[in-house]
Formats: sequence, structure tokens, C-alpha cells
Amino acid sequence: MIYSVDKRVKSLLVFIGVVIIFILVTLALAAATLSVVVNLLKNTTTHNLFLGSQYAESIKISDVMMHLNELQNIATNANGTRAINTLGFNRTLDYINNYLSSHTNFKVTTDHLYLRNFVIGSNPILITFINGVTVNRIFSTNLSASEFSFLQYTRSANFPTCIPINVIPNLGCSDNDWLAAKLSPNDRVALVKRGDSNFAAKAAFASKYNVTALLLYKDGMNNELPGLFLSYALGQELADAAQNSSNNVSVRITISVADESKYPVGNMCADTPTGDVTQTIVVGTHSDGARAGPGINDNGSGSAASLGLAVALARLFQMSTYEKYRYRVRFCWWGAEEEGLLGSNYHVKQAKLSTVVGERLDDYLIIFNYDMLASPNYMFGVYDGRTVTMNTPSKAIPGTNKMTTVFREWFIRQNLPWTYTEFAGGSDYAPFLAEGIAAGALFSGADEIKSIEERNYYDKMLGQGMGGIAGAIHDPCYHQACDSIQNVNIFAYEKMIQAAVYALEYVARQDDLKGWLYPPDEIQRLNIRQKQRPEYKSINEYFGLPYF
Repeated sequence: MIYSVDKRVKSLLVFIGVVIIFILVTLALAAATLSVVVNLLKNTTTHNLFLGSQYAESIKISDVMMHLNELQNIATNANGTRAINTLGFNRTLDYINNYLSSHTNFKVTTDHLYLRNFVIGSNPILITFINGVTVNRIFSTNLSASEFSFLQYTRSANFPTCIPINVIPNLGCSDNDWLAAKLSPNDRVALVKRGDSNFAAKAAFASKYNVTALLLYKDGMNNELPGLFLSYALGQELADAAQNSSNNVSVRITISVADESKYPVGNMCADTPTGDVTQTIVVGTHSDGARAGPGINDNGSGSAASLGLAVALARLFQMSTYEKYRYRVRFCWWGAEEEGLLGSNYHVKQAKLSTVVGERLDDYLIIFNYDMLASPNYMFGVYDGRTVTMNTPSKAIPGTNKMTTVFREWFIRQNLPWTYTEFAGGSDYAPFLAEGIAAGALFSGADEIKSIEERNYYDKMLGQGMGGIAGAIHDPCYHQACDSIQNVNIFAYEKMIQAAVYALEYVARQDDLKGWLYPPDEIQRLNIRQKQRPEYKSINEYFGLPYF
């Protein structure tokens, strides 16, 4: 009997022990599960609040750096450059095309423009005549050590006699300037000062007014005239002399161009398969680099970022939990930016001529431009819509100002510093803005010097030592052989990519993007103000300052 009781007690104790163990294990598992859920929610919420974009969540800087390293490999195996008309440029487009084709279902197309080869046969000659004094001017490709150099893509010239100089007043950016010069009816050489409009615009005016040759203070491209680039000292000497009508000022020019055959340069675009093709968001970046180096910051950083954006968006569109955009997104990689925005300018001209739905310029709502996003002595540069040039169509201004605000507010919410930069026409947004298309853009800096104030501001926001080096330019390797993968600030690069992704998703989620970018009442008010502007104030135009 005692044995039987002990047996029952032991059985009961075993049962109770098993129950206790079960309860403890259950509680432990529940606690662990709860902890995982809480941490997951906490991390997700914090991360989403930090980036403000599900799209931005999906992009990893390591993926973009993989593309950037591949561009470095391409340059390394192609004589150190990715400039147009080189193996490096062609392989860059091949890499982007192949990666898009294998990792997205986007429609990829390539269009080609054709440019002239340019080889100088011998050193050009410039002889000036001022009141009977003849001077054979000093030539060098290094203008700091000479009085003149040749304009890139100049035409050949061989003047048998001296030809008078006509000084174009102001900056040669309008018909009024050229008409005010009272050009001589026969052979004449135009002397034009740099500023406001780019070289191509000045060259177009020169051709329109039938000048024989062009002397300019700034290098450029797209030239159909013989052209030389003068030092400031020589240009001012000739201008001062020619301003006095009693002086006899003329020049003789000899330029020998050895090769003017043509070669193709590719523009590549990749379109989302869904979204309204008559309401297209364009994300643009240039795929070529300067001839001197690999072009990794300028502009491998933009090319790789856009490729990362495209692949991440394609991946999101495959998920049922991510709602597709009502607008088509077109990612484009322009060629020949370094030669004068030629690829983007060609694309805009073709779109203006097109009657194909989805390919017309009117089908474009906005252009995002990403050129140099990873400068080592970086700034978080936000393009300021208030600095668009005075001849920008009014309809582009409201949307451009709104994109300035979108970018600026993102940096503020992330507790990051930011710096305004000007829409001065130096990157591929320019042809679109000129046609009245709103623009938004980021820029980490090129050859501008970082001020002490900017360095201190960035230090204050980011922590001591994070603000960079005052007195140094933002990218010490700008257009140089050292613009390699070592020339990239990964911290700045990641933040710029996140800002770019946020802005794209922000506009793509607008219910009426066209109405948001182009409010009719505001555009009408701007049109009235533009009509009331002074006709010409060169200092305002030079610095890109608006009149209102």
C-alpha cells in the first residue's frame, strides 16, 4: 500500500515537472517570438521613418558600388578612360544594357547621334594686326601658358588676308547683342565674351549672322566655324582696341584639321513596362567620362546610381505589396555630356520632332538629373529653382521650385546638411529646362572651393571632421586621371542615392503629377512677370539670377 502511494506520488511529480517544463518552454518561445516581432517592428519603423521611402529601403549601397567598381574595371582595361569614341565608353553601355536585360523586364532602347572626329593636323596660327603692329600670338594646348588655343571641334581655316574683328556686346546670347554689333557686311571675325549661354548657343548666333570665324573666351563643342579660345589678356586687348572705331584691328587665322569623319555615340533609355506613356518621369545621367581618366565620380557615380534605381524599381514592381506607378518612368544614360551636353540635347531635339505617342517631348513631365554624386570633399548640393536662367519658359519654374523643396526637406528631415547649387546650364537638365520641362537635380560638387562656413556647417550637423576640408575643391580629381574608385565618398554617395530614390517615389505617388508640376494660375502669373522684366541685364544673366 505504501509502495502504491509512493508510485502515484512519483507519477504525479513527474507529470507536474513535465507541465512546468512545457510552460517554461512555451513562455520562453513566446518571449523570443515577441522580442523578434518587437525588434522587427522597431527596426522597420525606425528605418522607414529615417528614409521616408519603401523604394529607398530596397536599395543597398553595396549593389550600387558593385556597378561602380565594374565601371572602374572597364576603364582600367580600356586605357584608363570611358570617354566617347573609346572602348571604355562602348563597354560602359554594354554593361548597363546587359545588366538591365538580365535583371529587369524594362524596355531598353539605344539611339545614336553622330559626331565628328577631331584631330588637329598642326599647331594653329593666330596673327593680330592693331594699327599696323603685327604680332604672331603664342599657341599652346595649355592656355595658362599661352595666348590662345583651339576650340574643340573647330573647323579648318586659312585666311589669305587679315579680316576685321567685330566685338559682340554683352555676352552674345541674343539677337539684340549681334544686331548691336553692326557687323560688317563682308568677312568678319566675331569676338565674344564668355557667360550665361553655352558655347553652342554663341556659335549658332555666329553662324546665323554669317561670321567667318569665332574668337571666344571659353572652350566648347558643336561648332561649325573655325574657332579659337583666347586667354583673357589677349581677348581684352583685342576688345579694347576694336571698341575704338578709329583703330584698325584684324586677324589672320590658320587651322588645319586632319580628321573630320563621323562616329556614333549612344543614348540608352530603359522604360518601365507599366504607367502612362503620355506622362513620363525621366531619370537622366550621363554615361561618358572625361578623356583624362576613368570618370568614376564624374559620372560613373550617376550612371551606377541610376542603374541601381532601375533594378530596384523593377524588383519592387514584381511584388504584389508594392503598388505600381500610374506614370511611366524612363531611365536614360546620355552620351557626350562632357563634349557639351550633346546626347541629351540630341534626345530633346528628336523628341520635339517625334509624333509617336510616348516619344514626344510633350509626353515628358519632369527630368531628374544626377551628375557627380560622390565627391570626396562633398556637399549635399540641391539645385535651386530660383536660379534658372531668365530665358527659361515660365511653365518649368513652379515644378522646378517644388523639386528644390522636396530635396531640401528630405535632407532636413534626415538631420543632414545641404547646400544650394545653381542651375547654371552645365549638365543634362539644361536642354529639358530650355523647353519648359521641370527639373530636379542633386550635385556633390566639382571644382568649387569649400568655404570655411560650409565646412563648419557640415561639421556641426554631421560631427567634427565630417565636414571636409575648407579651402579645397569638392572634387580634387575633377576631370583628371585620379578620378577613380578611390575618389568616391561612400557616405555621401549613399545619402545622395537615398535622396534621389525618395524624390522619384514622391513624385510618382502624386495623384495628378502634371497638375502639381504645372499649376496654370501660377504659370500665368509668371508669364506676366516675364513680360515685365528688363530686356537685358548681363550681370543677372551671367550669375543666373532671376528678376523676381
